[in-house]
Amino acid sequence: MKDEGSNSFLRFLIYLWTFPTTCVGLLFIPLAMLGGGKVQIVQGVLEIHGQWIAWLLRTLVPIPGGASAMTLGHVVIARDQACLDSSREHERVHVRQCERWGPFFIPAYLLASLLVKIRGLDAYRDNPFEREAYERS
Repeated sequence: MKDEGSNSFLRFLIYLWTFPTTCVGLLFIPLAMLGGGKVQIVQGVLEIHGQWIAWLLRTLVPIPGGASAMTLGHVVIARDQACLDSSREHERVHVRQCERWGPFFIPAYLLASLLVKIRGLDAYRDNPFEREAYERS
């Protein structure tokens, strides 16, 4: 039997470790609200969507067609509820990656994309973080 107190403390430490990255995700809450979106908690992860977030993911994410969703710590932003539902398993892999890498997740992800791009590969599909997420989802 696991000790509930130590389990709760461990979860607290994990949330604290990912908090810098999560803070970046929290910045999207006003955009969601202004764009008629929704904010909900699912499995300990804040999920956010809305029209302004959809625009950002379509136009500013440098992959063909943009992204349908993106993970920032314990926050997942998405174009809409359908995108959240269809990408949930994939994005949860990224949440676990954030839990491992903590405040280094975003720099590590970007560096991995740069390194694979330099090697002539696809900065998104060949990124080891994405490969793991696609393999496990």
